[in-house]
Amino acid sequence: MKQPIIFLLLLFCTLHTIDAQVKYETFESSKLGETRELKIQLPRGYNNNQDKKYPLFIVLDGDYLFEVVAGNVDYYSYWEDMPEAIVVGVNQFDKRFDDCMYSEQNSLPIETGAAFYEFIGMELIPYIEKAYRTENFRVAVGHGETANFINYFLLKQQPIFQGYVVISPELAPNMLDYIPEQLGKIESKIFYYLANTTNDASSIKKMTNALNADISALETKNVFYNFDSFEDVSHYSVPAHALPKAIESIFYVFQPISKKEYKEVILKLDTSPVEYLEEKYKTINELFGIEKQILINDFKAISAAIEKTEQFEHFEVLGKIARKEYPETLLGNYYLARFYEETGEPKKAMRTYQSAYMLDEIAGITKDLMLEKADLIKSDFGY
Repeated sequence: MKQPIIFLLLLFCTLHTIDAQVKYETFESSKLGETRELKIQLPRGYNNNQDKKYPLFIVLDGDYLFEVVAGNVDYYSYWEDMPEAIVVGVNQFDKRFDDCMYSEQNSLPIETGAAFYEFIGMELIPYIEKAYRTENFRVAVGHGETANFINYFLLKQQPIFQGYVVISPELAPNMLDYIPEQLGKIESKIFYYLANTTNDASSIKKMTNALNADISALETKNVFYNFDSFEDVSHYSVPAHALPKAIESIFYVFQPISKKEYKEVILKLDTSPVEYLEEKYKTINELFGIEKQILINDFKAISAAIEKTEQFEHFEVLGKIARKEYPETLLGNYYLARFYEETGEPKKAMRTYQSAYMLDEIAGITKDLMLEKADLIKSDFGY
């Protein structure tokens, strides 16, 4: 049953990339001493807002991996489960072995591999950032040999990528030591996603499982790590299964508050759920450079938590935030009225509910509901 679902998702993603802007460019590289073909997908509304900037995906094995990444990015951003992003694929047909060459002594890039490393960091990324509007949040995607290669950028003192999608990597021997060691001492936030399949070669399974064990054992607040091992999936089809999982894990904070997050995190908070909401959107801004409007879904989740835990004093701050985010609607007044109602100020609550006729309805909060609540208070207290 899972295979048809994945197929339909891929078909949907491929069709949706038609709406996004896909460009094909030839890049003259002095580091490589040759030209290299690029595939570039710009977000759907790229030309509509000249001030908006976007996270950047660099996709190795772009000759076959670009479409999978571009389709998923377009799909998830369409549903606002991740920010819109620019996706750049680097074609490596007949060049993969040379591009990924590393030393047998220390497992680090040498010769053509070193040149390709410099091409990505010193030529390609600066070119893309100059030619297109990018934010300082970059994700590298690789599969097999290139999945090993993208880890070399992680080993820099200040990594140029903040997200790594490492799919069934053919790891160089020393990388089993290098990667956990670097992740253990990293001082910036890093998102690291690792995947394999039960049908991978035994060497890939052995090394990825060992790497997973070592990363899982790390005690660090700066690394956001997820691992998946897919059953009965080929080495060549695993990217189609891994990419949705990778995007969901990397952009988890960007997504609407889920039922699981509500039950397992928010309801168990020792602090204010409103502070949790504020921190969530502060993190989105810090990571992705995006001032995202707080979703109605997230307001409703925090409101439900306040009602559930009977911490009604938090409605005051929630109401003020709602007024700022949705000033023309009933949302902020409703939360403030709930605050007054539950903290011993019924007259203020009644008047706040009565202001409903001036504002727009939203999220199931109607003018009739507000006026009914005002009438109930009026009846109970004889105002």
